[in-house]
Parts: sequence; C-alpha cells; structure tokens
Amino acid sequence: MSKHFPVLNYKDLVKLANSCGFIFWRRGKGSHEIWKRPTDNCRTVLPNYGHRPLKRKTVKSILQDLEIDWKEL
Repeated sequence: MSKHFPVLNYKDLVKLANSCGFIFWRRGKGSHEIWKRPTDNCRTVLPNYGHRPLKRKTVKSILQDLEIDWKEL
C-alpha cells in the first residue's frame, strides 16, 4: 500500500472498471466513454487519453464512482 496518490491512465482505469463489474456502454462526447454496471445501473465516464496520465482530481472522482478507496491500490 502506497502513501502517495496513484498516477493512472486510461488502461489502468479500464482494468479497475472491469474488475468492479463495469462494462463499456457507449461513447460520450469527444474522447470520453461511458461505462455501466448492469447490476445496479451505476455509470461513470472514463476519458480515453491513451497513455497520458489523468489528473488526480479526475482519478479521485472515477474511483469514487467505482467505489474503490485509493489507499487499496
């Protein structure tokens, strides 16, 4: 467990979303994708910027949508 907030990119978030039961639902505007969990219809938006790391505030918001504490990473 790391003390520092993780630096994640799109591929890392896709792996986390899949492990939480989310599936790709549809394309959003621009390079954004909407992912949905079929069991409870919870949705989140993942920005697809390739290998470029995402901003910490964006990652924090997505992790809250996925119901993952960043300290568990």
